Amino acid sequence: MSETMKGLKRTHRCAEVVTATIGAEVTVMGWVQRSRNKGGLIFTDLRDRSGLLQILFEEAICGREVFEKAGRMRSEFCIAVVGTLERRSAPNLQLATGAYEVHARELRILAEAETPPFPIEENSKTREELRLTYRFLDLRRPDLQRNIMTRSKIAAVTRRFMTENGFLEIETPTLIKSTPEGARDYLVPSRVHPGEMYALPQSPQLLKQLLMCSGYDRYFQLARCYRDEDLRADRQPEFTQIDMELSFVDVEDVIDVNQRLLSTLFREILGVEIPLPIPRMTWQDAMDHYGSDKPDLRFGMELHDVTELVRSCGFSVFTAAISGGGTVRGINAAGQGGMPRKKIDALVDFAKGYGAKGLAYLALQEDGSIKSSFSKFMTEAEIMGLTDALGGKPGDLLLFAADSIPVVRAVLGALRLELARQLGLLKKDDYRFVWVTEFPLLEWSEEEARFKAMHHPFTMPMEEDLDQIDSNPGAVRAKAYDIVLNGTEIGGGSVRIHQAEIQNKMFEVLGLTREVAEQRFGFLLEAFKYGVPPHAGLAYGLDRLVMLMVGADTIRDVIAFPKVKDASDLMMNAPDTVEPEQLEELALQVDQARVDTLSDGSAPKP
Repeated sequence: MSETMKGLKRTHRCAEVVTATIGAEVTVMGWVQRSRNKGGLIFTDLRDRSGLLQILFEEAICGREVFEKAGRMRSEFCIAVVGTLERRSAPNLQLATGAYEVHARELRILAEAETPPFPIEENSKTREELRLTYRFLDLRRPDLQRNIMTRSKIAAVTRRFMTENGFLEIETPTLIKSTPEGARDYLVPSRVHPGEMYALPQSPQLLKQLLMCSGYDRYFQLARCYRDEDLRADRQPEFTQIDMELSFVDVEDVIDVNQRLLSTLFREILGVEIPLPIPRMTWQDAMDHYGSDKPDLRFGMELHDVTELVRSCGFSVFTAAISGGGTVRGINAAGQGGMPRKKIDALVDFAKGYGAKGLAYLALQEDGSIKSSFSKFMTEAEIMGLTDALGGKPGDLLLFAADSIPVVRAVLGALRLELARQLGLLKKDDYRFVWVTEFPLLEWSEEEARFKAMHHPFTMPMEEDLDQIDSNPGAVRAKAYDIVLNGTEIGGGSVRIHQAEIQNKMFEVLGLTREVAEQRFGFLLEAFKYGVPPHAGLAYGLDRLVMLMVGADTIRDVIAFPKVKDASDLMMNAPDTVEPEQLEELALQVDQARVDTLSDGSAPKP
């Protein structure tokens, strides 16, 4: 039978007993990790969020009743122990509390436990679906608890830094107007306004801009955001942003405050010094040299454009791509010239998964000879030119892709990361930051046959490109910037449009009529009539940042109660049906035939 805490008060967490005096009485509480009965002695490992502590039950000290009660304990029993702190005769140097143990005098079993469906242990090998179904147990694992506690520390340090730098923490609402121009909104039906919907915010973008209009100068919040989109390892349908906005600033001001924030976080949380200033590269350079606007700088293997070198060569794969308006580019996998043909073929298959029709290679042997898929079609001088262009030397493997520029970038960008994974070049404790700047303002959507905002419709064009916004909108660069860490975008932002005429022009370029723009964004346009200051901002994905700082493989390991890839919660069984009365209150009706069609997979979701 479970007992109560009446009369007891915890004096220390398990790992905190090291601060107590030997011989002092302590009261500790937590869960039984394991218990070992050695006849006259019972050794119990007690666990709480701070760590493990050994408890010794000896009948001569604790008495027969307590000793028998201790003998009934099993893994995950929740208990309270009162006893004397002593030094262990045989210290465990692998444990922070390994020099200490508590000689129990009193034991209360606060709650018994069934045998858990999987062991509560670090680096669990239990399949994730089962762990997420029992997430309340999974969260007891020490490695997950460290992640969640680190997340809390990151939030606390961020709040302190922002406050010290003149930012005000202001909450914005989570029931707002739907302004579709990006990912799908999560919609919330209104009972009071039948047939009308709120949207959950994809970000506080417009609201924080309005705060700048209202004179609050520097704003931040840890904002909950919601996007109904396909999931990947670093995405969730609901997530948290470190969100900020500043008035009377330009790009340099935003970069400065954020470099100092990142430096503070990594120094105080990890003890890592981030060299400042963080390097920068333009979007164009990132795409040209790394095939990605999220370049991983922990290793080299940059892309090299060899289009002009092979424009007139005898290899038709190269020349056909170039004549079709494409490009030929390559990377140097240094030291991999001896890679077996089977592994090279696997790389070719990998490249095909990113749209390549194939992959050409030159394997430079240590003896000066070469193995190649195409060298017989080219002269010795052309082969030498390719080798020199990629900085090739004996023992290197040169890989080439020929296709349209977007395909070649995607293929080689992914290939360099795959090779880095295979070669063990992606060290989790090697933190390489880079600012990526001067993004294109717009990107063409083939599906919608119109330009769309690469970031969002409120991003300021670079002033020197404004004269091209009508004649050549695809060439206009944005005053936008992303902060990238180890190939992952952890934050992004921009200088915002603060002149009504430019904002209206942006809506026009995006194909929004005055009427549609007014219907969706009228409140913002109205604010633009009353003296809007120049302003800019940035938002971090807190979940991604924590994931990288703790070295987790997925953001699900740094979120207390995450969703899985179909946006469902396995523990709560959400989403779920609701009572008919609830639907009736909201003036809603379920199209069951359509639900059945979508559920059996016979038709794609819209």
